Amino acid sequence: MAEVEYSGMTTGFERYAFEHCTLPEMNLADVDISTRFLGRSLSMPLMIACMTGGTPRGGEINRNLAIAAQKLGIAMGVGSQRAALEDSSLISTYQVRDVAPDILLVANLGAGYLTGDIACKAVDMIGADALAIHLNPIQEALQPDGDPSFKGALDAIKRVCETLEVPVIVKEVGFGISAEVAVMLRDAGVAAIDVAGAGGTSWARIEGIRASGRLQELAGQFEDWGTPTARSLEEVRGALPDLPLIASGGIRTGLDIAKALALGADLTAIGLPLLHEAAKSAEAVEDWILARADELRLAKFAGGRLIAV
Repeated sequence: MAEVEYSGMTTGFERYAFEHCTLPEMNLADVDISTRFLGRSLSMPLMIACMTGGTPRGGEINRNLAIAAQKLGIAMGVGSQRAALEDSSLISTYQVRDVAPDILLVANLGAGYLTGDIACKAVDMIGADALAIHLNPIQEALQPDGDPSFKGALDAIKRVCETLEVPVIVKEVGFGISAEVAVMLRDAGVAAIDVAGAGGTSWARIEGIRASGRLQELAGQFEDWGTPTARSLEEVRGALPDLPLIASGGIRTGLDIAKALALGADLTAIGLPLLHEAAKSAEAVEDWILARADELRLAKFAGGRLIAV
């Protein structure tokens, strides 16, 4: 995974630790890690991040992820559905309701490819409970065939929020969201924000691997661009004390999940590690998530207040 992750920037979670509570006054078996998000009950505060679709392999991975999500009772998002909206033969690679009828399922579109009609089609395509609109200006600017056209994106988001019958989540793809932008999104009517900060997958590195010449050189200068996940989360939560927040971007352990919750997240999302597990099997995804659930449960059992270290 290292070749596509940030090399010089971290999530910022390492700057925090939990005070050890040597007298928890509870039994480990009684620790409850379940939660509610957007009106839905989840077994733990975790969503499988929006990642893939549009290819046969992507469809297989989505189904493995969905099978695990259904069994565990967690949320899941699919990758950008633009490909399927432009080529209907790809629709099935995003559809997972037959194996995951009960999960909180999130559709996904880019802000640069957004109208009310398209948003409705994306939601209906997969029977989604919510729509994630992703913001990725750096990524689009570094793609040979990218379209870094974001003028009017806020108005488009507002119109979709006003017309769509399901909640709208706005997310970054791994460079973080500032408090100022978060307030603008709240005022536009979004139901939740995923800060998706820096420190995990670097889309500048990914695009740099795919690029050549001057574009590859440009991507290299932005490999460590962005706001670390912990900082982005703190700033957005400080500006918006009541809006539901998702923390993603380099979350890899149950301890990371616990720290994100302590810093104000309502939910966390994990992508790259689960992509690797889903390439093996649904059972591998389930096992990986259960290990993180054990870590989170133990952190809640023996963890006191979160402190800076």
